Formats: sequence, structure tokens, C-alpha cells
Amino acid sequence: MRLFRRSKVEEEDAKKTEQALERTRKTWFSHLTALFDRSRIDDSLWEELEELLIGADAGVATAQKVLEDVQQRVEKEGIKEPALVLTALKQELVAILAEGTPRGRLWRNGQGDGRVPKPAVILVVGVNGTGKTTSIGKLAYAFEQDDNRVTIAAADTFRAAAIEQMKQWGEQVGAQVIAHQQGADPGAVVFDALSAAESRGSDIVIIDTAGRLHTKFNLMEELRKILRVIQRKDPTAPHEVLLVLDATTGQNALVQAKAFAEAVDVTGICLAKLDGTSKGGMVFAIADQLGVPVRFVGTGERPEDLSSFSAEEFVEALFE
Repeated sequence: MRLFRRSKVEEEDAKKTEQALERTRKTWFSHLTALFDRSRIDDSLWEELEELLIGADAGVATAQKVLEDVQQRVEKEGIKEPALVLTALKQELVAILAEGTPRGRLWRNGQGDGRVPKPAVILVVGVNGTGKTTSIGKLAYAFEQDDNRVTIAAADTFRAAAIEQMKQWGEQVGAQVIAHQQGADPGAVVFDALSAAESRGSDIVIIDTAGRLHTKFNLMEELRKILRVIQRKDPTAPHEVLLVLDATTGQNALVQAKAFAEAVDVTGICLAKLDGTSKGGMVFAIADQLGVPVRFVGTGERPEDLSSFSAEEFVEALFE
């Protein structure tokens, strides 16, 4: 069972990521590249570099870390040419994005025992308006395109249109959707979805959840209850906990990420709406501060507009 169609669309993913980063590249990173069109390395280079990284929403702490790491390399390796500093900068940015510790069982970059559970359970969390439901639909589409049978649990019973929206996505991408009425117990929806997936022989179960605001204690407790229901069915599940963040919210996304990481063991990030922001640099702050790998980026509105994340491709696209 293949778990994502990376081998099929690697070149297309890279192209879509590059297009999605156009605003960030034109607004910030084109200026950053221009910093190195000078004859020597001086203090103004470091000051302007830090300013541009912060402006791109990489965050103060992460920008300073990048700056210090690059400066140390310049000193250690005796780098004199600004163009070589740019190369070192790219390498440090890739390193930050690649630092996230693999925690789940589905996307471990070759680590782990190689055995994939069936059904593989993916719990998806995030606040309202991040693009969570849409990201689930896109993820289900990707799995279905790889001949996996997908069951979706419409466990966001709080938001009025969430159940209907999830059903529409299910019809569009060919996934089974298990849903109750609005206001129903989310745990009951999850239990029924896992039971249906087992009887149907589904390969993947994707669980939608209510858009919990990190300030609402009761909603976070509900999320923990859902986890208990899942683990009664399969003590090893969920096999991935995917946090959907809205790239257009900048540093506020980092605040949300930290709050969810305290409530549940987040194993990966899906960065939605990357094509709608000029501050894509926030991905560096998330990877640096949270230590959780980015797995997917949303690059448009179509079902196929969800790309697997590659640190190297992301950084290269920023500097194209």
C-alpha cells in the first residue's frame, strides 16, 4: 500500500510549490538574494539579512538562530565571498526544515520498521478557518489516486456546515464519509467510522475534528476524549496527528501550533493556503520552534493542489 503519490508527481509538486511561493519570493526573498550582490561581507549585510528574515515572518528567535549559524560557518570556513554566504544560508534554512523529529508511522522518511497499519488512522486538528476540511478532502483524493480505500470521520459536529462540506468532499474524491447529525458526540462518530472502515477493508481513516480554539479548555478536552476512543479500537493509533495551519496568519500560526502540541502529540504539519501569503517564511519558525516536520503544503483550490513537502525544493523555490 502506497501512502502518498510522491513518486508520481515529484516534479509537479515542485512546480506547484514554486508557484505558491511567488508572493513570498517577490516580496521578501528577492530582496534577500540581492543582499549578496556586493563585493565584501560587512556588518550591514548581517543587519539587513536579519531584518528581511523577520519581515518574511521567520520570527525573531529563528532569524537570530539562522544568522548566528551562518556567521559561525563563515568564520569557521573562512568564507570571504558574499555569494558563498548565500549558499551557506540556503543550507542552513534546509537544515532547519529537515530537523523535525519523525514521530508518526506513515511518513517517517524511511525510518521505522516499515510496517504500515491497516487501517492507518490520521487525526487532523486545527482551528476554524485554517482550511482543515479542505486539506482532508485533498489528502483523501491523493490516497484514492494511489488506489487506497479511504474512510473519513466527519467528527466536526460543532460547526454547522462542516458535516455537509465533508460529505461533498467525499463524493468528489470517492471516499466513504461517516457522519452523524450536528451536535452529536464526536467520539461516537469516530467509533462508527473506525468500525465501518474495518468492515469495509479501508486502508486509511482520516478523522476531521472541530476547529478548536486553543483558549477553550473544554474543546481541548474533547480532543483528548476522541484520542481515547481511537485507542480503544487500536492502541497504536492514531498513527499520524496532522495539524493544519493557515500560512496567511503568520506568527499566529506558531501560537496555535504550540497550543495544539500541548494537547496532543502532533506528528506533522499541513501548511494550507501557502499560495495566498507573502510571508511563507513562517514555516521556518514552526519547524525551528516546534520540532515537528512539515508534511504537506496547500498550493491551490483543486483536489490535487496538495503537495508533499520537500525542504530542499521549498528553499530553492524561495530563491528562484
